[in-house]
Amino acid sequence: MSPESNNKTSPPILTRDMIRPFILVAVLFPLWGFANDVTNPLVKAFKDIFLISNAQSSLVQFAFYLGYGIMALPAAIFIRSYTYKSGILAGLALYAIGAALFIPASITAQFNYFLAALCILTCGLALLEVTANPYILSMGHPSTATRRLNLAQAFNPVGSLTGMFVASNYILGELQVEAFRAEQRALNPDYATMLPSEVDGLLTNALSDFASNEPAAHQAMQAADLATVRGPYVAIAVVVTVLFLVYLVSRLPKTMKHDHPLTRAEFTGTMARLARNPRYLEGVVAQAFYVGAQIMCWTFIIHYGMTTLGLTAAEAQSYNIIAMLTFLGSRFICTFLLGYFRPGPLLAVLAVAGIALCLGTVFLDGYAGLYSLIGISACMSLMFPTIYGIALKGMGDDASLASAGLVMAIVGGALMPPLQGRMIDAGPIIGSIPSVKTSFFLPLICFVVIAIYGYRAQRVHGA
Repeated sequence: MSPESNNKTSPPILTRDMIRPFILVAVLFPLWGFANDVTNPLVKAFKDIFLISNAQSSLVQFAFYLGYGIMALPAAIFIRSYTYKSGILAGLALYAIGAALFIPASITAQFNYFLAALCILTCGLALLEVTANPYILSMGHPSTATRRLNLAQAFNPVGSLTGMFVASNYILGELQVEAFRAEQRALNPDYATMLPSEVDGLLTNALSDFASNEPAAHQAMQAADLATVRGPYVAIAVVVTVLFLVYLVSRLPKTMKHDHPLTRAEFTGTMARLARNPRYLEGVVAQAFYVGAQIMCWTFIIHYGMTTLGLTAAEAQSYNIIAMLTFLGSRFICTFLLGYFRPGPLLAVLAVAGIALCLGTVFLDGYAGLYSLIGISACMSLMFPTIYGIALKGMGDDASLASAGLVMAIVGGALMPPLQGRMIDAGPIIGSIPSVKTSFFLPLICFVVIAIYGYRAQRVHGA
């Protein structure tokens, strides 16, 4: 149990003067949740629209999370040299530009242009995350910092749910390629007696034949589907532009002590201190594995539902929404539990539960496997902000640069989904178990790393 739970005079999560700035910054958290979850379904959508492999379509996630790797450290230097507000404004500007670039990408029908637009968009997200997370941590007493960040992160699933709803109803549900797949099912009633993974392969072959035999009709279908994909991104570009104007005129408190731009000596000194901090370094590694696990579980739930249960893309996406609702409910429960239990052991316990559910995802048949995959979201809800809070504990002004490493670790979401896509493309590795199921051994490995960090955070580092 946490010592705070026995201390009646423990400081509040937020003081009265910080409630308004907390709300202003917490409003940013849904923005990257929306971008993440409106983008996840594009992996499957682009696979069918552009007729590419799972490994190639997973480059959507590579490009999306590459922006974090590119921008995290420059963002931290920028914020440390100026203000948190400057970081928010710069992040919103890049976010809007990246979303708007979906217009030329859809008009030219170039897959690589979409990847570039996503990368620019996430450079903006990196700026926002490098700004918002340490800013929230600094808005009160250090002993309540992890709980405060968990509370702010609870707003993130609101954006995620919105992104999933938009993806399900305004992208996946409107794609002509999905209508083509449904038509092929109707024309081939024998598909009902076949394994879903076999049917998925036959539908992909039918789509390839259609593109070869009727190229003009296929190009028209492709253009219509890319226009459908474009719509939500144009809308979010408008919303983010409005938010930019709101923050431009808003006043936010300065919680960093420095009053001068970052010098080379300060930068070198901070980086040297971070390099000697094992709790922080291990936190960066754990964060990379966590983000990789999260993106794999949420991206390939659509593949899982379609290839193991024969669901349509929109139906499979509805289970992704259930997973996010589970994540959201669990986030509030875990924020409450952190008032009574130490972060490290709670993190380790939930990681072990994630390992068990990954095994269920692989070995349980039918909906039991799908529900195991959904259940992983309950375990993941605590992980990102808790790893963040443990790693940055007691950092002070170093937190703005230290946060760069933790945000850069989000690049784990760029590296692991393509590897999972390759595992799916490679075919079964354990008997007749579909490869989309056995690919979830990768998230299992990630949860092993997180469990070790949770254990070491308490037993070795005393966090």
